[in-house]
Amino acid sequence: MKRRTFAFVALLPALACGAEETAESAFGGHGMAVFGGREGLYASHLPMFHTPHDSQVLLRFHLADAAADKSLRETLARQPSLWTFDPEAFDLLRFTPGHAMPLREFKARFFAGHFERGGKPQPAEQRVVVDEVMLFRRLSPAQREASTGRYRLIGKGSEWFALKTIDRRPDFDHIVRLKAPQVRGEVDVPLQGVASPGATVQRAFKAKGLTEIYFETDDLR
Repeated sequence: MKRRTFAFVALLPALACGAEETAESAFGGHGMAVFGGREGLYASHLPMFHTPHDSQVLLRFHLADAAADKSLRETLARQPSLWTFDPEAFDLLRFTPGHAMPLREFKARFFAGHFERGGKPQPAEQRVVVDEVMLFRRLSPAQREASTGRYRLIGKGSEWFALKTIDRRPDFDHIVRLKAPQVRGEVDVPLQGVASPGATVQRAFKAKGLTEIYFETDDLR
C-alpha cells in the first residue's frame, strides 16, 4: 500500500548547555479505518512495520460539524462496514501518552470503503476532534511467531467492537463488530497463521453474532 511519507527525523534546537538532541518524528499521511455507531466513533491507524507508520493507534473522536457527526454515526449504526479517512499530514507520535504537544484535532477527507482501494469519497473535508487516545503501541519489525492473538473489546450500550493487538510478524489488522458479547476486556484467541479467526473471536467473547469490519494482511508481512 502506498501512503504519503515525509521527513522522519527532526533536530531540536540546541539546549542551553550547547548540546544537540535528535527528536524522533513520524510525519506523514496516516490513513485510518473508521468504525462505530451512535454510541461512539473510533479511528484505527492503518499500520505497517516501517517508519513512519510503525505504530498501532486507536482514537475515539467526534466531528466538529455536528450534522456530519450525527450522519456518520447513524450511517455506521445502520450498516456496519469499513469507512476510512485520509488526513492532512501530521506527526503520528503526537498521540504518544504524555507527549509535550499532543494532537487534538486535524482535517481529513472521509471515504465509504478504503480510501486507497476504490472507496467513495465524501463531499466535504471534516475536522476530526480527538476525544481520547485509547491505544498507542510502537511495532517491532522483528520476525516473531505466535499461536494466539489478543483482542480488546471497546464500545458501550449495544455497540461493541473487538480490535486485534498487532504483536508479531507477519500479522494482520482485524476489527469486528460483536452482537451482545458476554465477555468484557481482553481475550486471547487461538490463531492459524494469518487466516481470519472471526468465528473464534465470536466464541471467545461469547457473542451472538459478528460482522467483520476490516481484515488486512498485506500491510503487515
